[in-house]
Amino acid sequence: MLMRGARSMTSLLLLLALGVLVAPAATEAQRAGQAHRIGVLVGGLDAGPWFPHFRAGLRELGYAEGKDLLIEYRFSEGKADRLPQLAADLVRLKVDVIVAVFATPAGAAHQATRSVPIVGIGVGDPVGIGLAASLARPGGNVTGTASHLPELGGKPLELLKEMIPDLKRVAVLWNPSNPAHAPFLKDVEPAARSLAIQLQPLPALNPEDLEGALRSAARDAAAVWVLGDAMFVGHRARIAALATAAGLPTLSPGPPIVEAGGLISHGPHLPTMFHRAATYVDKILKGARPGDLPIEQPTKFDIVINLKTAKALGLAIPQSVLLQATHIIQ
Repeated sequence: MLMRGARSMTSLLLLLALGVLVAPAATEAQRAGQAHRIGVLVGGLDAGPWFPHFRAGLRELGYAEGKDLLIEYRFSEGKADRLPQLAADLVRLKVDVIVAVFATPAGAAHQATRSVPIVGIGVGDPVGIGLAASLARPGGNVTGTASHLPELGGKPLELLKEMIPDLKRVAVLWNPSNPAHAPFLKDVEPAARSLAIQLQPLPALNPEDLEGALRSAARDAAAVWVLGDAMFVGHRARIAALATAAGLPTLSPGPPIVEAGGLISHGPHLPTMFHRAATYVDKILKGARPGDLPIEQPTKFDIVINLKTAKALGLAIPQSVLLQATHIIQ
């Protein structure tokens, strides 16, 4: 009897010990189960210089990364053909929301799922590229922020023309895998004609295409317009260096290329768009359907000028352009 009692006591103590060891793991698993999981799909090398604004927006809304919020990042490193697989990976992880940075990742996410909510950031014309039925009522699983206003598409060219009055030909660096680029080129043709500027589209599908495209631009054009694309942002220093070395002023839709040595940018204020994306995520996590959340168009724009690059190119920036700048890099 005493031996059996001793064995029972030993078994009980062993079970209690195992319980102590297992309990923290079970508690941790329970916490992980309660945490919201967000997938982030990016076409570049990293989440970009604006992503901290998205994370700040989430913190302001009460979310704490690592506690009630987990973020899964997927980067295609400029290889658009990797995006479908990366999007499928996020769907298999059962993320609650996919945040897609720019049009190409948003398109890949949309192809991967019609059920997981997608918040697109700066996705060009989401209606024109088939991501939404309308801006006011998207109707499907994609919402977020657009980045293209057709009526303002010619404004960057107007700035370039003010700086280079005899400008006749502008090369346009675009990515054929970016669904926003072809419609944009079509939209800006009338504005280019009105300014007596001929656009020369130069495709660059992969980072390896950049040098050849810019070499072609240097032969045939007086400036290069770099359209918004995660691959181009990821390789901004290289693009700026190649263009400046070839004597080409660069026009881009956001500050990163200008900060890396490009000449001028005109485009939506991206920090605001990334910050707003956090609000969309919050609403979806609280039960809103993405198809019912209107897609926002940009209302705030930036013009950034790099005077150091202007000097290297031998360009004098007119006062009329300087007065429009929201930021000047000396």
